[in-house]
Amino acid sequence: MSETQADLAVIGAGPGGYVAAIRAAQLGLKTAIIEREQLGGICLNWGCIPTKALLRTSELYHAMRRAGEFGLACDNVRFDIAKVVERSRKVAERLSNGVAYLMRKNKIEVIKGVGRLAGEGRIAVTGVSGEALPGIAAKHIIVATGARARTLPGLEPDGKLVWTYKEAMVPPSFPKSLLIVGSGAIGIEFASFYRSLGAEVTVVELLPRILPAEDAEISELARKAFARQGIVIHTETQVTNIFKGADSVAAAMKKSDGRTEEIAVERVILAIGITGNVEGIGLEEQGVKVEKGHIVVDEWCRTGIPGLYAIGDVVGPPWLAHKASHEGIVCVEKIAGIDGVHPIGASNIPGCTYSSPQIASVGLTEEKARDGGREVRVGRFPYSANGKAIALGETEGLVKTIFDERSGALLGAHIIGAEATELIQGFAIARTLETTEAELMATIFPHPTLSEMMGESVLDAYGRALHI
Repeated sequence: MSETQADLAVIGAGPGGYVAAIRAAQLGLKTAIIEREQLGGICLNWGCIPTKALLRTSELYHAMRRAGEFGLACDNVRFDIAKVVERSRKVAERLSNGVAYLMRKNKIEVIKGVGRLAGEGRIAVTGVSGEALPGIAAKHIIVATGARARTLPGLEPDGKLVWTYKEAMVPPSFPKSLLIVGSGAIGIEFASFYRSLGAEVTVVELLPRILPAEDAEISELARKAFARQGIVIHTETQVTNIFKGADSVAAAMKKSDGRTEEIAVERVILAIGITGNVEGIGLEEQGVKVEKGHIVVDEWCRTGIPGLYAIGDVVGPPWLAHKASHEGIVCVEKIAGIDGVHPIGASNIPGCTYSSPQIASVGLTEEKARDGGREVRVGRFPYSANGKAIALGETEGLVKTIFDERSGALLGAHIIGAEATELIQGFAIARTLETTEAELMATIFPHPTLSEMMGESVLDAYGRALHI
């Protein structure tokens, strides 16, 4: 069997891998990509995209039940979980087919199989059924194998009573009660989806607050909002054991003060983070450094082995699709010798949680800014004072901005409320451009829009807010 010859080969076709392949092809590199499952990876098929389709359903369901507030009549609102799931799967399938089209358009060779590093710029390929396939020889190889859900001893998922995100997206029937272990973005999104459709939801978090990566003030506002919706939240709590019944689970929980409690639910969802897919791809044999389940790379995604790179979830947090895609572009452009390539600044990567209310952020939290020894100015503007938010009936929320007292640099921005995940990009652009408060104050925000709150939050940091 003759090897496939390529300038660049990518192992894994998730949002990091397939974007890297497209950029390489655009730059004239002969490119091949290996994928064992579906094009688009976990994000497109089992993560970002189908979960947003599910959350859209829950948003509409919630809005329909509020119809009376808007002078509308919408009686006997109900849902069909099978059709809800079917729609989310069709959305994922459509986009996966779109990635296949992009591969053809850019003349990228797609190989269905499992890739393993074989040294000296070679990849051994095995078919999904275990048969040997022609290998690949490439001057440059990018590992983009992604990650999978972490588990805990005694809390291993079984696909029936204890779920990972995959099972949580395709429930055969709608559970009346759920225990969600972990309150990061994944856990909170599932809590929001299932609670909005009527399930009794309990969230357990080991740390002192939910959404621990977010600004503490935003985290507290989120907790209050979820509590008002009926989500029960236990922080500083550990699930120590579970006891499975025929169609239910009893979970033992232990508080930080030693108190114990037991809860009975129909299903448990594990959302305690992810670990990189580093096994079985030949990393150890090639001398690639792996720490805490992730490949160690430098700012240009180089592993330290000439011609071998890694991007995306397999290299560690933040585990975000847009971070993986941007890493792929930076990595390939550096390989191609493009002038002016900049490494990714972690503090410029926005984070989004698509719950209800939505949460989004970029840059430093107030706590981290102060802990870093900075004197700061903090601005806040509530949704309840914004005309568009009032017209939409979405008055719950806050825009918070943090500036360096001395330079006026925007250090961080944090939003909770309607369309927060769309609004945050304005602050992300400002961070990339190294914008100061003066430039943001000189920016004209259209009226009436939610974006006006962004400008008002900046004004508030300097004692100039107009509408509060």
